[in-house]
Amino acid sequence: MEGVAPDPSFTPTQLAARAAYLLRGNDLGTMTTAAPLLYPHMWSWDAAFVAVGLAPLSVERAVVELDTLLSAQWTNGMIPHIVFANGVDGYFPGPARWATATLAAHAPRNRHTSGITQPPVHAIAVQRILDHARRRGRSSRAVADAFLDRRWDALVRWHRWLAESRDQNSRGRITLYHGWESGMDNSPRWDAAYANVIPGAVPAYQRADNSIITDATQRPSDVEYDRYLWLLEEMKAARYDDDLLPKVMSFAVEDVFVSAIFAVACTVLAEIGEEQRRPRSDVRELYGWADLFRGGVVESCDERSGAARDYDVRAERWVATETVAQFAPLLCGGLPHDRERALLKLMEGPRFAGHPDLKYALIPSTSPVSRDFRAREYWRGPVWPVMTWLFSWAFGRRGWVERSASLRREGLRQASDGTFAEYYEPFTGAPLGSMQQSWTAAAVLDWLG
Repeated sequence: MEGVAPDPSFTPTQLAARAAYLLRGNDLGTMTTAAPLLYPHMWSWDAAFVAVGLAPLSVERAVVELDTLLSAQWTNGMIPHIVFANGVDGYFPGPARWATATLAAHAPRNRHTSGITQPPVHAIAVQRILDHARRRGRSSRAVADAFLDRRWDALVRWHRWLAESRDQNSRGRITLYHGWESGMDNSPRWDAAYANVIPGAVPAYQRADNSIITDATQRPSDVEYDRYLWLLEEMKAARYDDDLLPKVMSFAVEDVFVSAIFAVACTVLAEIGEEQRRPRSDVRELYGWADLFRGGVVESCDERSGAARDYDVRAERWVATETVAQFAPLLCGGLPHDRERALLKLMEGPRFAGHPDLKYALIPSTSPVSRDFRAREYWRGPVWPVMTWLFSWAFGRRGWVERSASLRREGLRQASDGTFAEYYEPFTGAPLGSMQQSWTAAAVLDWLG
């Protein structure tokens, strides 16, 4: 625009170098911190995306990342949402608050972990590692093959736990018992369900996040945190028992976005299993789960627009919100053609990525025209590069080459400031949340790789 100075930005080569430098700086040896100040430990889906970014740099180091995460897998198959780094403080709630090692029968005894899970994007990371290993020498391929030999059963157990323990009625949708399990902590998706969570006596606590991100408009409120921590207390009272949680938790929601990711991940892992000659029974089971959960996502969708909805198990009702989760079926497929076209039109139109005031043509976490929209507040409006990466990857997989390339191009324009922010203000493009976020750097490296 005439009269407006161009944004300072880095060339692709400079940006890739900065991203690689960031991941090296956040590397603790066998795990990568999600972000050095705000998130100084390993987060489950962050680790998968980090492995995606590490793969073009070093297949061997990407494998180490997933190996470390899977070494903390619970014996029931769950991959916990946090693996705590030894001797590192600065995050709340920490290991003592979760108390999984003393309360949970399935928790590892040699690792400190949280007691909940996160979206199952890990098969995507394995696929990207294998893709890069094929382009490298024999030694990299051997490392990737050895990883799969070592961890195939663990990956299948992870998927089986989600399919059986988190969908006990075989509805084809993953049930969450905490909004944190979605990765979209304070999204408007959870407002109604959280409103019915009445905290009891929550032990005293002091947040660490708002001493690092001092702008309160970017973070969840203290009222929200009371609810978050009360749900943790309910889980502890149930000793994190998979059979008890459905009966005692105040919060229980079937998450359509996690379910779509799971459907895709099952298909990806099944394809890997076929290529790598893994047990046919595992491959059949994975394809079966993919079909079931794809159907569960489609069942949730609005008849006209195709927009997906979550299901509040406690309130026994569908929850429709104008958030990025509406577009879950675009990740996994399954919608009739007319509804899929309507959903794409919604995503690319003025209520989302086509809103005329957006800095970049990307998908905000909440629609700018929604009454729940907050331009600077976490999952209530900002654009998250990791979501851009996920949709770009999925669209490429589905053969939507132009759509995939457009998201990649706009995502790189947004990230070219070199801050590698956790999320960005959608109208100004200002970096928000944590800077030096590992998964943002990882997205950039994969796009440029």
